[in-house]
Amino acid sequence: MIVAIDGPAGAGKSTVARAVAQTLSFTYLDTGAMYRCVALARIRDADCDLDSLKIELDDAITLNGEDVSDAIRTPEVTELASEVAAEASVRAAMATRQAALLAEGDWVAEGRDIGTVIAPHAELKIFLTADPQERARRRAEQTGRDLSEILAEQQDRDRRDGERSLSPLVAAGDAVQLDTTTLSADEVITQIAELANAAINGGGPQ
Repeated sequence: MIVAIDGPAGAGKSTVARAVAQTLSFTYLDTGAMYRCVALARIRDADCDLDSLKIELDDAITLNGEDVSDAIRTPEVTELASEVAAEASVRAAMATRQAALLAEGDWVAEGRDIGTVIAPHAELKIFLTADPQERARRRAEQTGRDLSEILAEQQDRDRRDGERSLSPLVAAGDAVQLDTTTLSADEVITQIAELANAAINGGGPQ
């Protein structure tokens, strides 16, 4: 079974997806981390070969054997990640890897296009949203960075993600949309876990 969780930056995807995976005893897949790894590799070597990048998403995120869990979360990598994600060659390479991972087992996968492109057959699709100001506030709280700076970056990223020709950020037609602005992480996790259990038992999302 696949639970696909999509949505913009700061909507709570990573926190929620990781916790839902633990609750259901599913494997968690952070597809955004894969694009961040590509961005980091590009920063280090502009001519890096995509096919040679070994990206592992286990307890730690590794790039060619190096733990880059923290390195891929810098503002520089964050900015470049949404740019490389719009490149056809990068998108195709990462999509192939992601689809191969999701072909077997039970997964909670989060990203921008899981329910629309990577796993349109997912048994449960969730699209998380939140007020832009609240999304920026959450990111500022996590990183300690200036709120106005994060809000400006977020607006640029939302525009790129929504306007790109390849796999733009949109909710799948059959996705359950959850606005997390006024909800706690626990409330969102509980709702999604309940929807997943209903799908497992044949009830499907309500």
